Amino acid sequence: MLNFFKKPGFRGGVHAEEHKTVTAALPIVSDFPLPKKLYIPLQQHVGKPAEPVIKVGEKVLKGQLLAYSQGLISAPVHAPSSGVILDVNDYPAPHPSALPIRTIVLETDGKDEWIATQTVDDPFLLDPEEISFRVGAAGIVGLGGATFPTAVKLNMGRENHVDTLIINGSECEPYLCCDDRLMQEHAEKIIDGVRLMLHGMRTEQAVVAIEDNKPLAFAAMQAAAEAHASIKVIQIPTRYPMGWDRQLIRYVTGKEVPVGCRSSEIGVTIHNVGTAYAVHKAIRYGQPLLSRIVTVAGGAVKRPMNVEVPFGTLISELFSFCEVNADETARIVMGGPMMGDSLPHTGLPTVKATSGILALAQSELKSSDEQPCIRCASCVSVCPAGLRPLDMANNIRINQLDAAVDLGLKDCISCGCCSYICPSNIPLVQFFKYASGEVVARQQAQHKSEQTKRLMDARNARMERIAQQQREDELARIAAKAERERLKAEQQGALV
Repeated sequence: MLNFFKKPGFRGGVHAEEHKTVTAALPIVSDFPLPKKLYIPLQQHVGKPAEPVIKVGEKVLKGQLLAYSQGLISAPVHAPSSGVILDVNDYPAPHPSALPIRTIVLETDGKDEWIATQTVDDPFLLDPEEISFRVGAAGIVGLGGATFPTAVKLNMGRENHVDTLIINGSECEPYLCCDDRLMQEHAEKIIDGVRLMLHGMRTEQAVVAIEDNKPLAFAAMQAAAEAHASIKVIQIPTRYPMGWDRQLIRYVTGKEVPVGCRSSEIGVTIHNVGTAYAVHKAIRYGQPLLSRIVTVAGGAVKRPMNVEVPFGTLISELFSFCEVNADETARIVMGGPMMGDSLPHTGLPTVKATSGILALAQSELKSSDEQPCIRCASCVSVCPAGLRPLDMANNIRINQLDAAVDLGLKDCISCGCCSYICPSNIPLVQFFKYASGEVVARQQAQHKSEQTKRLMDARNARMERIAQQQREDELARIAAKAERERLKAEQQGALV
């Protein structure tokens, strides 16, 4: 028996222009032409990068393991298609910096030939631990953007005796509607994935939360869940950033996640609808995570769509398929316009975190002409974390990062609400991203310095022990020599 209660009200947030109408009404495109080359980064998830198990020149099949996970927080990487490994080298990452990261280059053979996969007739007969193991082996990570290894969250849910699984179907970012279409077209498979995750965590109830601007998705998911009493599908208000996990937990269950804690510690775990769909395919059919639905939209896109794309596809090929006008493209964004990353060029690959690629025209961009703050406090009223963005930004301007941290910098989720609402066009979220990166860099430098000091102290202590031992050995040697000379003298005296 489900027992959810909504806590009225919504902390902060904005009603951003949605820009979803065109793509949300179109079915998912599944005939994207297979690229001749796929550039597959080994770091597509939170944690340590995967380690290659293949060699240059090796032939591989679709779904074959290319790189294994390293440690607990990591995820394996598989071949999105069949072909030959051309290289394992550094290649620009899909990041604003485009700094090189280790990448596998796969030349596809056009056959798209699968490895032998293992199907399961009744996965509910599997042990919960086996569910987690298979999800981990399939390389599944959170497809809502966090890319945290899903198997780890399933294990934490089981260990912490989580009582509620929330499936995030809010998709609150403007332009993005890949989850909307996925729910409309594959609702039964998503619900099956939800049931499998419940089984893997030994949890009895789940709630699927969908924003009320997705009536068709809500109807499809409600119909698919009707036969399962353990799953409830609800509508939630359309307001950004409803998809933030702590905001969603608070609205659906009334519980607050304490600072520094994980949601599983208060009995709640959140997964994305795309993750549930991937779990369904992994457990039922043995298929690892090889592709995802990507929203391609923006004013410079002639054919906006939701299209299934294999990981490693270059954005340039995706833009060519969607007929993007390069001359009209003022900005390329991976993800949504609020929290996505602005990319320097299209020669970057899609990865597991790629929910959308936007080609925005100049008319869709906010003015960059910054004006003096008018102290309207709009940024305070919209902050979902209850922070004081302007005060934090002022401290960051004068390099008082510790003061910004004291004001809650580490609680900032970089949702962009403050920048969106600011009438003076102050790039507040850019200040916070810079400061967060600088704080991490300083912490790493301090950690490195402390580690170096510990190593030097340990070396000095070791050298002192060696020196002390040498001194003791020398004294022992001198004493032994003196004893030998004494005995020799005694023997000589006796002879006389």
